[in-house]
Amino acid sequence: MRAVLLDLEGTLYARGAPIAGAAEAIGALRSRGLALRFLTNTDSKPGARIVEELAGLGLAIRPEELFTPVVAAKALLTSGSRVYLMVAEALADEFAGVVAEPPYTHVLVGDCRETLDYALLDGAFGALRNGAELVALQRGRYFKRADGDHLDTGAIVAALEYAAGCTARVVGKPSPDFFRLAARSAGVDVAECVVVGDDVTTDVAGGRAAGAVTVRVRTGKYADQRAEGLADAADHTVGSVADLPDLIRSGGSSPRSPS
Repeated sequence: MRAVLLDLEGTLYARGAPIAGAAEAIGALRSRGLALRFLTNTDSKPGARIVEELAGLGLAIRPEELFTPVVAAKALLTSGSRVYLMVAEALADEFAGVVAEPPYTHVLVGDCRETLDYALLDGAFGALRNGAELVALQRGRYFKRADGDHLDTGAIVAALEYAAGCTARVVGKPSPDFFRLAARSAGVDVAECVVVGDDVTTDVAGGRAAGAVTVRVRTGKYADQRAEGLADAADHTVGSVADLPDLIRSGGSSPRSPS
């Protein structure tokens, strides 16, 4: 393995606090000379703010190591794209160069809780009916915060798919292309990567589809998904990210922990 692609929420931190041993695990992986990429489906804030918030949790990462759906979306949109934007106000600068006027070629959906209303949804529906492609930064069902679980972008995407009779192109996890692009940004092939996360439907499913080795942690959404009966399809399962350096050091030969 030449690189490790690490999930953030639920893997390195949860409910606003770092996972015990996460900072030490990052340091141990760096000391082994492994390239690191930190993958998140966060679609509500720019990368610089994410890096700053992680630093506040004692998790030091470099800006170029962060990979988000916004990065993937900007790689998808060409100079000729005309985009109906349904994204967070905080991302306005990220899409400042995008033509946001009809006739639309794409409807881009992310975290739009600040602006979401019937008019915004209906405008997106109209653009889709006129031939625009539906692009989702991510399609998570819910996300966790210190005050509980909250509706995520996937619910909005599903509503538009249902109304317009289309299927969204997802640029964040679990899209295999998301993992391949992240690996490429680290200068390696995705087959040389370990994908680590708590979510079997995004981290594990996407990592496996892309051809990476997958490791699931028993933090974050693990308990929720186990209660839902979602099978653990990861190549390895560990208690937390703190156990990852030992697993990699052993070459993955340690027995797979029971679910």
